[in-house]
Amino acid sequence: MSADLLQQIQQMQYTDRSAAEALLVRFIDDTFPLEVQSVQLNPSAVSLNSFNGFVTLADGQQLFFKTHTESDNVIGEYYRASVLADAEYPVIQPVYSSTEAGKHLLIYEVVEAPSVFDVAWRIEQGDHTLFGRLTEAQQRADDDLLLRYKATLQAQDAMNAASEPIHQLFHHRLTRGRLERFYGTLPGKPEVNPMQIELPNGKAAMQKVRSVRWTINSQRYTETLDDIIAKAVRLLEPAQAGSSIVGHGDAHNGNVFFETDAQGDRLTYFDPAFAGRHHPLLDLTKPLFHNVFAMWMYFPQEIRDRLTIQLDERSDEWMVTHDYTLPEVRRMFLDSKVERVLTPTLRLLQAEGSLRQDWRDYLKSALFCCPFLTMNLADATRFPQEIALLGLTMAVEMGSESQGNRSLIDRMLDDVENRLN
Repeated sequence: MSADLLQQIQQMQYTDRSAAEALLVRFIDDTFPLEVQSVQLNPSAVSLNSFNGFVTLADGQQLFFKTHTESDNVIGEYYRASVLADAEYPVIQPVYSSTEAGKHLLIYEVVEAPSVFDVAWRIEQGDHTLFGRLTEAQQRADDDLLLRYKATLQAQDAMNAASEPIHQLFHHRLTRGRLERFYGTLPGKPEVNPMQIELPNGKAAMQKVRSVRWTINSQRYTETLDDIIAKAVRLLEPAQAGSSIVGHGDAHNGNVFFETDAQGDRLTYFDPAFAGRHHPLLDLTKPLFHNVFAMWMYFPQEIRDRLTIQLDERSDEWMVTHDYTLPEVRRMFLDSKVERVLTPTLRLLQAEGSLRQDWRDYLKSALFCCPFLTMNLADATRFPQEIALLGLTMAVEMGSESQGNRSLIDRMLDDVENRLN
């Protein structure tokens, strides 16, 4: 049994679920001291690089399982749920866990609460009954997150920083094979296997896509995608001494439950695949992008059906116009995280003299990895041409500075910078 098998199950859940479930029964039988009667995979939009579902034991007991399948893995230890619990994060603890390399799987008691991902998507589709409660719960959770940052903030040397699993989401995706499989070799290296991507104007060579400059809704960008990639490789180098906090690392809404009991509503963390001690800006990256800007990634067909996007190719400059905007619930997530966590965290680092001078570029380089490398935009079986183009524009906006008309992410960071000065 290996990580390859888990990745095979993750992919098969969409095409041959019964065969994938049979493989998973064998895996669980071989890995845990459990008598498994059956498993039920739960393919969902949020499971981009993971799978989850239910396992039924011979005595009738039902449990919930989840794993994150990350290719090109160079990190041995995942799923350090105890690290979060020790730092007083509200995190659901597994009842069985396998953290051995290639066999990462956690099994939990069944959680009845919906994920924040599901609640927010219902709100975005017009059901606003929980919007007020979700807003209050999110703000309380962000206030508590800032307290966790303050309580765990400390310096970290380069060697320990490099060993943290969070880098699997950023630098390792750039340099350990995913970039090359999706879009070709790193900048400056000879292209061995030229790749193409389907866009609204037809097929385009990835080498061309990566070499042009962009104007997006009147936002001008002087950096090409190759420029952005090269900068991200440099800035996101894992072996850097600096500030660190204990954090979840992958706290997008699919990994947070919206729980309700007699004490009220609360958000509870789940699936600590990348938990550990790392820079706070890396910890904030996934929720800042995926909870706010990324619904096209999870629901590409639905977003395509209501999207208008046009591409005008002019030699070495491409001009794109589109009408993709953020619903109110997405702005709520952005405002809460920026006001209650990002800005005060930067102030805290500034006050103690540990704020990186390049913090903005560092954060934007990490944000760039989310639209560009979470999924393969050139995979025409998953992304329609219009969504592939929208994803490219998101990567440029996240990774580069807009000139003239400012992008939403740059306006937000401009405001944060003004408050730091």
